[in-house]
Amino acid sequence: MSEKFMVKPMRWGFVGASHIAERVIPALRKVPGQEPVAVCSRSAVRAREFATALGLQASYTDLAAFLKEGRFDAVYVSSTNEQHCAQTLAALEAGCHVMCEKPIAMNLPDARRMVEAAQRAGRVLGTNHHLRAQAAHRLMREIVAAGGIGRLHGVQVSHAVFLPPHLQGWRLDAPGAGGGVVLDILVHDADLLRYLAGAEPRRISTHVQHNGLARGALEDGAMSVIEFEGGVLAQTHESFVAQHAATRLHLLGTEGSLYAVGSLSQAGTARLWQRDAQGERELEVPPVDLYETGFRAFAAACAGQGAPLATGADGLRSMAVALAGLASAASGRAEAITF
Repeated sequence: MSEKFMVKPMRWGFVGASHIAERVIPALRKVPGQEPVAVCSRSAVRAREFATALGLQASYTDLAAFLKEGRFDAVYVSSTNEQHCAQTLAALEAGCHVMCEKPIAMNLPDARRMVEAAQRAGRVLGTNHHLRAQAAHRLMREIVAAGGIGRLHGVQVSHAVFLPPHLQGWRLDAPGAGGGVVLDILVHDADLLRYLAGAEPRRISTHVQHNGLARGALEDGAMSVIEFEGGVLAQTHESFVAQHAATRLHLLGTEGSLYAVGSLSQAGTARLWQRDAQGERELEVPPVDLYETGFRAFAAACAGQGAPLATGADGLRSMAVALAGLASAASGRAEAITF
């Protein structure tokens, strides 16, 4: 499950002085040849503080000047969701490869524009779906693909967490920025389900909750049933208000099952069990820096070695599932998922 990539030395710019970028930059520095250089934020004070704290050379508030002066090879976009499309397009036009946070856009036409622009520019567009880098998930995918639990027919996802206070901002009160648990967590689960099942989702039925943490019309809890091609059914639970809960992932096959605890997080640790006719056994799962693994693969893709763990097209498809989930919650019926 470990890969050795030849990576391309690259200068990196960061669009968005975000909490996730604070985690990404130390991980990126573990990848040979990757140089974090500068940050661009709408707040000059935040940009300066971020650059100082993370050891960056410069800070900007003007995106055009940032892209022109930075001479970046790659840009990581982790601003609020409604800015992703325009900022990614600008970075691609400036000749940069782009790793974009999920969801990559707020609607399908914008996501398609981003994917098509990267193709025209001959640049790599990745989506930071970090759960693909989790060793437990990669092993589960290998076992499923090899027929180790028979035919996969069901998946249960419990991705119910408590949104920490330092993230209790726009996710809870800004629908225009893509707030709410569906665009924040269901989009990750949709990508992981596609990755594990090796199949595309076709329909989704979603119900949402308003538990008092999110404000206005934004949801802070959601449950969905997703139908995949080939007959796989997945049920997912996402929450911002589940204090002290452990995340769980259960894959059900005709000849066995796989059960992971703690894998749906940024920690990079998990426990995994397999149950079949031979009984139950725990499988070894090494800890991993999810962001180092993901950005190492991205840097390799920029050097012509393989692809990002999740491409721009993958980001489009996971976003399509989340958008269809929101449409289902609003309509009260199952919605088709279109890409």
